Amino acid sequence: MARQHVAVFAAQLVCAAFLVITSLRNDNFHLWMSDATLTTSVPSMASTALQSAVNEMCECEVWNPVWKVCQRTQPMCVFIDLGAADGNTFNQFLSDGFGPVENCSNGTWEAHLVEANPRFHPQLKQLETKYPGRVKASTSTAAFFCEGSTTFYLDMQSHKKNYWGSSLSSNHPDVQKSGMQNVQVHLMNLNRLLFESTIPSDWVMVKVDIEGAEYDILPCLAQSPSASLIDRMYVEEHQPSWSITGGTKEALEVAKKTLRARGVDIPAYFSQTL
Repeated sequence: MARQHVAVFAAQLVCAAFLVITSLRNDNFHLWMSDATLTTSVPSMASTALQSAVNEMCECEVWNPVWKVCQRTQPMCVFIDLGAADGNTFNQFLSDGFGPVENCSNGTWEAHLVEANPRFHPQLKQLETKYPGRVKASTSTAAFFCEGSTTFYLDMQSHKKNYWGSSLSSNHPDVQKSGMQNVQVHLMNLNRLLFESTIPSDWVMVKVDIEGAEYDILPCLAQSPSASLIDRMYVEEHQPSWSITGGTKEALEVAKKTLRARGVDIPAYFSQTL
């Protein structure tokens, strides 16, 4: 029991440290940030277990002592693309679609492209080769709130829409039209990616277009100390029925309200790229 109390106390210290550090963030990296609606409400969320789709049961993991804090000291822009497809939104980022890249510290940036559909592996790896050290492509990998592996369902029908209906959920109509074809993919914890890849003085943008998994990820993210590392989050919202943990519209709104209270700007967003 003593060890458990020490572990809990250590986790609490880390969370407190994050809140102090992020209060000192460099204002120069807020050039793109518009006024966010702030509140003091920070509700807690009971740990949510994945449904049987996940091979090994995992729960919302907000922090883990084995994670390695980012050791980089020089600030930069960090673009995290969840649901990166063939890199189309990343190309929009490079073309100043999310704000002038030149406004990044010394024009430096880094991009993490996370995509579960193996169809896009070649294109994303080409981008990794084209921008060595700057682009990090995680292919056959789905963003989530824990780590493990699971089934990912493929949209084989939407050829002109870049197969945009591929999803963790078997409820997606494009998945059902495609005969429920599926592959096994890795799960990446967004909380860990933020913790290990960004520092408080970075300008961090996260794009979320993951066909329903936003209802799973955001309520967990809202609890994590890593959330305070995000400056702006672009979330394309889909049907709550595509959540694989029973997420709801109400829970998503609470999570967004909590994230805004922690300094995350969440503008209305719909991806115009295919």
